Amino acid sequence: MKIFAFIFARGGSKGIKNKNTKMFSGKPLLYHSIKFAKKMKFINKVFVSSEDKKILKIAKKNKASIINRPKNLAGDKSPEWLSWRHAIEHLNKKEIFFDIMLILPCTAPLRSRADIVKCIKKLKRTTDIVVTKTDTSRHPAFNMVQLNKKGNLKPYISSKKIFTRRQDLPKIYNLCTVAYVTRPKYILKKEHIFQGKVNFVNIPQSRSIDIDSETDFKMAELLFKKRYNKYA
Repeated sequence: MKIFAFIFARGGSKGIKNKNTKMFSGKPLLYHSIKFAKKMKFINKVFVSSEDKKILKIAKKNKASIINRPKNLAGDKSPEWLSWRHAIEHLNKKEIFFDIMLILPCTAPLRSRADIVKCIKKLKRTTDIVVTKTDTSRHPAFNMVQLNKKGNLKPYISSKKIFTRRQDLPKIYNLCTVAYVTRPKYILKKEHIFQGKVNFVNIPQSRSIDIDSETDFKMAELLFKKRYNKYA
């Protein structure tokens, strides 16, 4: 069974400028996902998909195969699902086929090998895709609010029942970007993640940081360095 790892890294980023090439613990953020994937012997090939020359140069330097992504699939409003599909179609045209698609976003550098192994094992015959999630301390029906038309705060989700304790609310989770595991045919046939049977792996909050802001970046780097120094 062939398992291909894919890292989708575009050049633009609103939250952090040039996030994927920003230095993280002495190396570009992208480097860490490439290195991580290459260490896992069960991964047959590692690809980086991007429209950005600097990103592709880093990928080549670290011996990842590259996929030139069209610019129209690398904008702020471009669904990444379409980039996933483009990568599969690009390889299929070259008669390169594989069984399992492992997606490793750059924004989750704290992932562990055990996390990925669990994700792959969760992709059963009756499962279309495996995602990662983590516990959350917030709930849209309790402590998440929005502005109404008059500029006043109101609950994000209105409910006839008033909740006074978060513990009484239905359990919800945050999705995180540690990994996505699926099959190529699912990406080609469907339009988004939740059109099929979705399984999950729960990730501890200490490894679930999804870098989207400077604060996330600094926190993830601090935890990354602490873990590296511990096992170095």
